[in-house]
Amino acid sequence: MSTPLSAISLSDLAQGRTMPFVHKPYWWEAIPTAAPESAVSGFADVAVVGSGFTGLSAALTLARAGRSVTILEAGTAGYGASTRNGGQVGSGNQKFRVKTLIDMMGVKKAQALLMEGVSMLDHMETLISDEKIACFFKRCGRFRGAVRPEHYDAMAQDMQDLERYAGVRSFMVPKAEQHKEIATDFFHGGSILPQDASLHPGLYHTGLLDRAQEAGARLVCQAPVLAVQRETDGFTLSTPRGSMKARQVIIATNGYRQSFSRFCRKRIVPVTSALIATAPMPVDRLQALMPGGRMYGNSARVFSYFRAAPDEPRLIWGGRVGRGTPETSARAYAHLARDLLKVFPQAGDLSLSHAWSGQIGYTFDEFPHLGLAPDGLHYAMGYCGTGVSRSTWFGRKIALQVMGKREGFSEFTGLRFPSHPFQKFAPSAVPFFEQWYRLRDTLNL
Repeated sequence: MSTPLSAISLSDLAQGRTMPFVHKPYWWEAIPTAAPESAVSGFADVAVVGSGFTGLSAALTLARAGRSVTILEAGTAGYGASTRNGGQVGSGNQKFRVKTLIDMMGVKKAQALLMEGVSMLDHMETLISDEKIACFFKRCGRFRGAVRPEHYDAMAQDMQDLERYAGVRSFMVPKAEQHKEIATDFFHGGSILPQDASLHPGLYHTGLLDRAQEAGARLVCQAPVLAVQRETDGFTLSTPRGSMKARQVIIATNGYRQSFSRFCRKRIVPVTSALIATAPMPVDRLQALMPGGRMYGNSARVFSYFRAAPDEPRLIWGGRVGRGTPETSARAYAHLARDLLKVFPQAGDLSLSHAWSGQIGYTFDEFPHLGLAPDGLHYAMGYCGTGVSRSTWFGRKIALQVMGKREGFSEFTGLRFPSHPFQKFAPSAVPFFEQWYRLRDTLNL
């Protein structure tokens, strides 16, 4: 019998001491077991490939509009990033400073993209409320710590620009006052977006799945799509569990690339993200670490993100997965413990209960994309690590586009979706770029 991870303290893990453990997302503890398998057959107005937030949002929208929908999932329901992420919900804004976005797109387009990002978060709150999805959704705000003094000033300017162009409220917290938000001296102050939110991603996924199925959507698990053949009246999708026909197809797999779509495969780079969760601790100790009760992150190139679990007094910490060792090994998560202890050196005695990883879908331009590929397949993907609100929004938008509805318009529709001459080497190059960025963070280059 393996020794549980809870026997490993943060200090032990940071020092590279290893013990066998069960590799499993913390969120899975609260969600039901996978739906039973069934055969792939028949016809649907729309086949949705992928049962994450994007696919379920699309399926719910289509089914409520009276379309027949079959969701094809390669693994179990929500096996990918939708039940593996950190549960931090932002406004869906790009991974660029506002000034950079304006330089890239011009003021009018940049402002429209920013405003749509705000709409993504508002839509998600309304959806959860209207559908009565119990997932601990809360507008708790987000603190982003400056790892260098100069980052603080850059953040302050960006927050001013964000309010000017998108009406997003924010405020800065100088280092002298940051202990009101977080019990650390590691940061040099930080910014706060008070309208950002948190949730339990496993329960949110379960709620979306329940609503989609109640609306009539059909889910088939353990049915990876091997090929999609275009026909005169639609498409034939082939899986190991059989084949089916659909009038239209939506690809909603994000970082879990599919071999049947060359167009999407050439434009998505899977990047592995990893998280660890501590065992339960006294509530007052957790509150002392993060008295602001917010979502947290930092300004490093290789950034970390962390939070308190919504349902138990645990600390959840995320970042990139360790390289050169299997993802089921404790060594793959040792760097997360080291990063955590830089921020919270007082937490070394805390023990770990869970460690897991998952695939993020990155694009070469760091924008998310949705639209219609040349092969006739619709797609929504490329969230670049900020996908909780984006995927929910994009799922609805692509479903509306499939139905030819004007409400399906998105400012992200029609953005050039670039590939790269060396795209097939991009996944293997990711670890080297991460190490280079980490070195630059360390040396302040």
